[in-house]
Amino acid sequence: MTGADGRRPIVVGVDPDPSKRLALAWAADEADRRGLPLRLVHAQGVPTGGYRSGEARPSWEEWNRALHGAGDQVLKKAVAYVESRQPTVEVSTLLAEGEPAWVLREEARSASLVVVGSWHLSRRRELFTSASVALPLSAHASCPVAVVPESEHVTQEPAYFVVGVDGSPHSAAAVDVAFEEAALRGARLRALYVWHPPLLGVLDEDAAVRECRRVLSETVAGRTATHPDVELHHEVVRGHPVQVLTEASEHALGLVVGTRGHGGFTGMLLGSVSQGVLRHARCPVITVPV
Repeated sequence: MTGADGRRPIVVGVDPDPSKRLALAWAADEADRRGLPLRLVHAQGVPTGGYRSGEARPSWEEWNRALHGAGDQVLKKAVAYVESRQPTVEVSTLLAEGEPAWVLREEARSASLVVVGSWHLSRRRELFTSASVALPLSAHASCPVAVVPESEHVTQEPAYFVVGVDGSPHSAAAVDVAFEEAALRGARLRALYVWHPPLLGVLDEDAAVRECRRVLSETVAGRTATHPDVELHHEVVRGHPVQVLTEASEHALGLVVGTRGHGGFTGMLLGSVSQGVLRHARCPVITVPV
């Protein structure tokens, strides 16, 4: 919900487990940097064991009342956490019924950014559980989505962001977001074009790499004028995009990628590279739609 002053809030999905607070902390800090309101959303999908009574099967009304009571407590504790961490951030809450991915996708329509946590589920667990919302949300949200791992990772100094570039409109949009994120934090920016040689090879590898450098230079051109304080490093790296970007971002403040790059198929809303880094990166990953 856009505020009365026209500011689009940062939306964060709130986990019922109070020990999982890294995504909430990241979102609160981001709202403070951007001067934006923060909207805390808790979606009640499939009930957990903690909501059920072991003595007797409750009526629907009792069960629904217990769910809402538990959800209210989750949000109250989350608000208290945000207020203690970033007391100047304007906070609102939403307790919604429905699958978290669907609820957050609807909230993304009027948000500047949606933030969720991630527990690096295996591919099989992603297919057979509703616990993971990162992939479906990143695929369908109309605004950027930040996926914040629920495990601490060590960053390096000087601090830097990483952005993947392939010359597509999605990666150009990702570069814009990456410059903004780096500028907000006074960080450097590494723009990487990962060249993955085809299985059958190429006739002129040097020419192929030169073309990659040209595309990379054209993609980042002009952004430095908008963000003159951001120190930019850009390079072409040979290898598999998921592996290279994951390794490059190991100690980064964050990794920014487009939701789909060159080589994507019609109807594939989340490219293989985006899916790969969401599964493997240990730093926050921001996916950017066009």
